[in-house]
Amino acid sequence: RSVTSDGGRPALSGTIVSGSVRCGGAVRVQPSGRVSRVARILVHGGELEQASAGQSVTLVLDDGVEAARGDLVAEADRPAEVAHQFEATVVWMSPSPLLRGRSYYLDVNGGRVTATIAPIKHRINVDTLERVAAAKLHRTEIGVCNLELDRPIPFDPSRESAATGSFVLVDRLSSETVGAGVLHFALRRAQNVHWQALDVNKAARSALMGQKPCLLWFTGLSGAGKSTIANLVDKKLHSLGRHSYLLDGDNVRHGLNKDLGFTDADRVENIRRIAEVAKLMVDAGLIVGTAFISPFRAERQMARALLPDEFIEIFVDTPLSVAEQRDPKGLYKKARRGELKNFTGIDSPYEPPENPEIRIDTTTTTPEGAAELIVAYLESRGVFTVTR
Repeated sequence: RSVTSDGGRPALSGTIVSGSVRCGGAVRVQPSGRVSRVARILVHGGELEQASAGQSVTLVLDDGVEAARGDLVAEADRPAEVAHQFEATVVWMSPSPLLRGRSYYLDVNGGRVTATIAPIKHRINVDTLERVAAAKLHRTEIGVCNLELDRPIPFDPSRESAATGSFVLVDRLSSETVGAGVLHFALRRAQNVHWQALDVNKAARSALMGQKPCLLWFTGLSGAGKSTIANLVDKKLHSLGRHSYLLDGDNVRHGLNKDLGFTDADRVENIRRIAEVAKLMVDAGLIVGTAFISPFRAERQMARALLPDEFIEIFVDTPLSVAEQRDPKGLYKKARRGELKNFTGIDSPYEPPENPEIRIDTTTTTPEGAAELIVAYLESRGVFTVTR
């Protein structure tokens, strides 16, 4: 991490995990890749000409290069690898299973990034070391999966360095440690895919439309009225000359998500895909609505993290008894008869929002009234201006 030396110059403070460092030596700060030379090595109570593994030091570099938590300083001609997609072995510690598509904090090298679980390749039978097909990992189970990080990190494969090739997974809501693991290798595709710079950006598109893009995330039980209210909001926005689009939970399962079922793992992946699509549509300058049960807080938090300043959570709050009484599609009856497994509210949980931007009590508010309330909220937030 970056600190200020006693001479007022920027410096880098940390622990040497392997090898040694000497004054005058060329070093590379990663992942930035900047190269510099070590001017001074400061330790508690003095200075050194050289320091070795295990020592805590502060390095003053010639040109004042800075670093963030989790960055590595390596020999200039022997840098660590840098990547954002990996294969890894994970030991799972949480009562809630590890699922594909779910996001966690990943603590590595003293820094923190966000990691999304990509395909779980297999579980390892600890008695026979046999590889067993698995869609999830339960507490105490060990498995191999791919990890996708929100930004590149420097690392060494765990077989080369346990210190820079191991990590801890932390729940983003509870801050509890839920898993630990080691990095095997970077995935080649991560090194070959780069961001393409575009001249027309979100601000330019938004200015053309005369509105601020945002994501209206409707959540609630099946039968709560999400699609009805979201559709009314979309109609009102259209009548006001606003540019909007509604992603409906049933509609996307006819195309984008038609390969997904209704297990917990598939629900997580369903929401991950929708959140990424919604992010693209917000980048296009649109006011985007999504009407999905989205039963898990973790996935809603993941969606919020993609668009922290533009995410508006709308909790369509309907008691289970009322939703079951409405049952417009007959799904609750099927679930009660055991014909429909993993149905939210019956044999799969719904985790209500704790602090939504908007809460709609459908036992006291009509769909039309709810839509008017939401449009008024958007106007008050400055998403658009209504000329009266």
